[in-house]
Amino acid sequence: MKHLMGEPLSERPGHSLVGVVKMPDTVESPVQAIMKRVIGALAALIAAVLIVYLDRDGYRDVNGDGLSLLDAVYYATVSLSTTGYGDITPASSSARLINVLVITPLRVLFLIVLVGTTLEVLTERSRQALRIQKWRTKVRDHVVVIGYGTKGRSAVSALLGDGTDPGSIVVVDTAQSALDAASAIGLVTVLGSGTSNDVLKVAGVPRARAVVVAANRDDTAVLVTLTARELARDGAQVVAAVRERENEHLLRQSGADSVVVSSETAGRLLGMATATPTVVDMVEDLLTPDSGLAIAERDVEPEEIGGSPRHLSDIVLGVVRGGKLYRIDAAEADAVEAGDKLLYVKKVTPPEEDELVRR
Repeated sequence: MKHLMGEPLSERPGHSLVGVVKMPDTVESPVQAIMKRVIGALAALIAAVLIVYLDRDGYRDVNGDGLSLLDAVYYATVSLSTTGYGDITPASSSARLINVLVITPLRVLFLIVLVGTTLEVLTERSRQALRIQKWRTKVRDHVVVIGYGTKGRSAVSALLGDGTDPGSIVVVDTAQSALDAASAIGLVTVLGSGTSNDVLKVAGVPRARAVVVAANRDDTAVLVTLTARELARDGAQVVAAVRERENEHLLRQSGADSVVVSSETAGRLLGMATATPTVVDMVEDLLTPDSGLAIAERDVEPEEIGGSPRHLSDIVLGVVRGGKLYRIDAAEADAVEAGDKLLYVKKVTPPEEDELVRR
């Protein structure tokens, strides 16, 4: 343990990261959990019965008449239940059958109630260790969200609304309560500071496709962005939120591909709401990917190349060419070229309505 305490998190085995990394729990009813245990116990009992019965010539009982199949079941049952042999033992076939069918299930039920909690804790810890190890070897092209406050939660909601799999989102935070909330919706969580190079390695930043920096303080956001950009692979997007406009250039110099000024954006919406609240409603609708209208990006279709984006059936807002955005009124956006991407307004159908349409 002393050796592990001095070892970087990213170099530790999976079992030592239990409590730091948490895989989302699978929802399972108590009945299903008990049935799994019962099935496992029955499988062990059947295996023991077969072993004893196939080697029945090597066993003797007090009657001296050899072992029958029922005798093998009885022997396996009392052996697996750790009861052993006492001074009172069932001698007749009916007594042994009752012992197998009635006494043993009651004994197993007692053991489940008595030691079930301890077994569950040990099993869960081992299961988490195996899942963590498997996840670390396979995680690729995921999104790491650093900070799960108001901004981080909203970013995750937008990702989920766009169809991102919850299992491909990793949340990093220092507050266990925030991580519990993230884990409850199926996200992978890592306990630690986003300013730590080691913690970000555990979260898989070097293999992530995008990193979202949603720290509560601008100075923290700058340090996290520097660390994330140093670890991130070429082509990975690093996006960050900053409270004050004067700190935006620091985030960009730190390596952020995109910076959102949260205080200014909120202030503009507040100002607009005093005069044109319906415009604010429309902006909120466009920013919410779950239903209504949403701003999306798509590749240019072959038949659209050479044409004007203003004449397409979609409402196009801009053209992305070589990683640079041109508004629809820019001269560069007069004609669509091969390799361009279009920013457009799409209609989003809520899941329940989509299900009704399919029916």
